[in-house]
Amino acid sequence: MNNAYNWYSQLIRPSWSPPSWLFGPVWTFLYVLIAISFGKVFWMLFEKKISFMIALPFVLNLFFNFIFTYIQFGLKNNLLAGIDILLVLGTLIWAMVAIFPYAKWITYIQIPYLLWVSFATILQLTITYLNLSSN
Repeated sequence: MNNAYNWYSQLIRPSWSPPSWLFGPVWTFLYVLIAISFGKVFWMLFEKKISFMIALPFVLNLFFNFIFTYIQFGLKNNLLAGIDILLVLGTLIWAMVAIFPYAKWITYIQIPYLLWVSFATILQLTITYLNLSSN
């Protein structure tokens, strides 16, 4: 992991890039919201209150969210990480729209996640662009 941190610290990042210590607290807060809301979605699916197609974007979002760290820091691939973060953002928007008719509060509780992922998408795409020549 230290090797991955050294690699990331050597990347060209925009001046508005947040300090690395901020990511842990932000993601801890977001993962609590995700656990509550996604847990409710999967419970609704289990109780057959929603179809699998309503839960599908939540499943995909978790998958793309969890593989981001491996792509970024394990594979050290900014381009794939950029594609992945776009998939995280896209599946999150899809999930918010899909669940809204069934449980509006689940959509509303995703707003902090949406704001952070939107910012993270812009950040990742900027880092990817700034480091194209070093990939």
